[in-house]
Order: sequence, then structure tokens, then C-alpha cells
Amino acid sequence: MTIGQLSARSGVASSALRYYERIGLLRADRTGGNQRRYARSELRRVAFIRISQQVGITLDEIREALDSLPAARTPTPEDWTRLSTLWRDRLDEKITLLTRLRDNLDGCIGCGCLSLRRCTLSNPGDEVAGEGPGARLAVPR
Repeated sequence: MTIGQLSARSGVASSALRYYERIGLLRADRTGGNQRRYARSELRRVAFIRISQQVGITLDEIREALDSLPAARTPTPEDWTRLSTLWRDRLDEKITLLTRLRDNLDGCIGCGCLSLRRCTLSNPGDEVAGEGPGARLAVPR
């Protein structure tokens, strides 16, 4: 497929596909005129990249996972299953975090109560500073 065809089929901009190729997420052959030609199997890789990004997996992690797939053949469903199970624990942690954020923030955003006695995200005296940088009360301990 040409880059335009891959873009149309995947719904991903050509510029993003070129970027994915440049950082090693996609592979393309070149014609004599130096035009990119993608195997149909690259559609599955693009879908995997986009879904992985939507759940917060970094491009470096995606590249590492894709590098574990066989290069000499189109990945099988078993290859994709093996790859996805590597992230199961990480995704479960993200689900837990998102659920906790939803449950703790839905009453805070825009509530206007300003009650630090009731707020689950309050940190009087910066008590949690010793645990490290960043948001400590909003992440699982």
C-alpha cells in the first residue's frame, strides 16, 4: 500500500505514519523512485499503536513491544495475544488509578466546597513531600 492508502485505511495522518516509521514503529519498503510501500500487515501495527497510545502506553514501550514480534512473517493472533498479556498488569493498574481519580475527583471538580477537612486530596503541611515528587495522593500507594 502507498502511504496515502495506509492513511485512508487506518485513519491516521500521513505525517504520523512517517513519524512512526522514522522512530521504528512501522516498516516500509521503497520503490525505485524512493516511494514508501507498506505491507497490509502494517494496518494491524497502526491499530495497535493507536489503541496503545489511547490507554497511555508510551511510544518507547510500544516500540519495545513491536520489536518482540517476528520480523520475517506477519504476526499471528497468538503473537498479538502474547504481546497484549505483557501489559495486562499495567492496564489493570491504570484502571484502578482512573477509578480512584473518578471517585475522588467527581465531587471536587467545580464543587466549590473548599473544605480541606473533607477533601481526600488535601495535604496539610506538605506531609507527603517525603514520598517523592509529583501527585502522591492521586496515585495508588
